[in-house]
Amino acid sequence: MGRRTFLNFVGALVLCMAAAVVTSAQDFQKTYNLGEGGSVEIQNVSGDINLTGYDGSAVVVNAYKEGRDRDQVEVVDESTQGHVALRAEYPHDCRNCNASLRFEVRVPRSANISFDKISTASGNVKAEGFAGRLHLSTASGDVTVRGVSGEIRANSASGTVRVADAAGMVNANTASGDVEVELTRVDGDGDMRFSSASGNVNVRLPSSINARVSMSTASGDIETNFPLEVKHDRYGSGTRAEGQLGGGGRTLKISTASGNVSLKSI
Repeated sequence: MGRRTFLNFVGALVLCMAAAVVTSAQDFQKTYNLGEGGSVEIQNVSGDINLTGYDGSAVVVNAYKEGRDRDQVEVVDESTQGHVALRAEYPHDCRNCNASLRFEVRVPRSANISFDKISTASGNVKAEGFAGRLHLSTASGDVTVRGVSGEIRANSASGTVRVADAAGMVNANTASGDVEVELTRVDGDGDMRFSSASGNVNVRLPSSINARVSMSTASGDIETNFPLEVKHDRYGSGTRAEGQLGGGGRTLKISTASGNVSLKSI
C-alpha cells in the first residue's frame, strides 16, 4: 500500500468513526406535522426536557441517551394523528442504572399547540419562545419558562420555578424552592396561584390587573406596591395581605409557608 493510499484510508476511517459518534449521540429523532390544535405529551424519568420555539411548521424531537448504562433506556413512541406521545422506558431490573434521556424539542412559534403533560421525575424542564398551552412539571429539578404566551402551569416538587417575560395566564408552584414570576400581559379570566411550601414567592404583574388578591406567609414578610391591606397575626408570626384590584374578577393567591412573598407592578 502506497503512502498516499494509506493516508486516504486513514482519513476515510477517521471520517467514518466521527460519523458513527454523531449517529450514536443522537439516539432518537422524529418530525411531527401536527398543525393547529395538536398536542404533545412527554414523560421522562431521568433527564432534562427543553422546548424551544423556532420558525418552522413541525414539531421536531431529538432525544439523547446519556450515562454509563445509556443502552438500558429507550424512547417509546405512542403518537397518534395530531398527538405526540413519548415516554422513557427502562427494564424492570434497572433500579440502579446510570442512564438518562435528554429531550430537545423544537416548537413552531405560533402554532398554539397544547403541551398537555411535559414531565420528568429527575431533571429540569425549560420552555422558551413560543405560544401554546403548557403543563410542565418535575419531581426534582427546576422549571424555567421564558418568552411564552398562553395558559401556563409550572410545578416542581423540589426546585425553583421561574416564569419570565410571559403573557397569558400562569399558575406556578413548588413544594421546596422559590417561585419567580413576571407576567407582562394577563389574558382570560381564570384564577392564578403562586405558592411554595418552603421558599420565597415573588410576582410581577401589570399595574392594570383586575383581581381579588390574597397574599400570605406563615413565617416571613409581605412586600407590595399595590393598594392592599397588610395584616400581622397578633397571635403568631403569620402575615396576610388582601384586597381588590381594579374590577376584581379572577382570584389571585400568593403564598408560602416559610419565606417572603411580594407582589410588584411591572
